[in-house]
Amino acid sequence: MPISYLTRVVEFTATHRLPHTDFGKAAKDHSHRYQCRVTVKGPLRATQGGVISLQALDALLQREVVVRFDGRHINEDVPEFADGHLLPTGEALAVYIWERIAAGLPPGVTLHAVRVQENDHLYSEYFGEA
Repeated sequence: MPISYLTRVVEFTATHRLPHTDFGKAAKDHSHRYQCRVTVKGPLRATQGGVISLQALDALLQREVVVRFDGRHINEDVPEFADGHLLPTGEALAVYIWERIAAGLPPGVTLHAVRVQENDHLYSEYFGEA
């Protein structure tokens, strides 16, 4: 059975800051309209709707990405990113999102990539490497 890849994009607006770093203006609160691209892979089940049900994937992304981040201040509203914990860079967000999504996928479907894009010229990707 062929292996196929499916990517879904969700968006959210969130505020963050990168304190105690040399990121200049990013050390102060600022917002982004993030795009999060999640690619899953699995056996192509063309007679059953593909790699995964879009309804199931959308529900997972809504719960683990959109509801968790949209309209929130990442440093203040997401405990793992509270000051003194993880720094809410795009790289850290990609890994954090990976960990939540991977655990919610059905058997036979695996996560291939998570891409968190902050703007047209800056994005981070994670492929599950430790």
